[in-house]
Amino acid sequence: MELPLKIRSVAGLTDEMFFDLCQANSQLFMERDKDGNIIVMAPTGSDTGFYNSDINGQIWLWNRHSKAGYVFDSSSGFTLPDGSVRSPDVSWITKDKWEALAEADRKKFAPICPDLVVEVMSLSDNITDLKNKMEEYISNGSSLGWLIDRINKQVYIYRADGSVEVKKGKSIKLSGEEVLKDFVLDVWF
Repeated sequence: MELPLKIRSVAGLTDEMFFDLCQANSQLFMERDKDGNIIVMAPTGSDTGFYNSDINGQIWLWNRHSKAGYVFDSSSGFTLPDGSVRSPDVSWITKDKWEALAEADRKKFAPICPDLVVEVMSLSDNITDLKNKMEEYISNGSSLGWLIDRINKQVYIYRADGSVEVKKGKSIKLSGEEVLKDFVLDVWF
């Protein structure tokens, strides 16, 4: 397993400077935690990218019909209320929340926490780090989160009330619950 490169908090690095750093190094995948540490991660393998695209496609198709919000891929960064900048593998934001943002805010790492976040564990990921990231999303305002552990064939479902449910199996159906009404994600291993 490869570990991400973690750069300790850089004094004086503003949100604007971090955005510019990411744009100038677009070949790197960077996030920033609430303490200002920069995490540089390896790109996922092709199989994980295909898997992520399938999930994104299922949510996109549902959203295309419902017109309830906006779907984002893993290259989209969001500035969460705690100051961290995260890029979930797949995320979704309600139409009202997204459209309430100023256009200038949408062009950078939008200051908003997605309503739904999906993280798919790749070979270079650490499950403990991903669980911590999911808890971070929930504590910053996400209503629903799915952490898909393809290695152990299980899904962790994180909810706004702080509960975490684990589902196991070769094929799992995940309800969008009240967040993505009438949506069901087919997860396969």
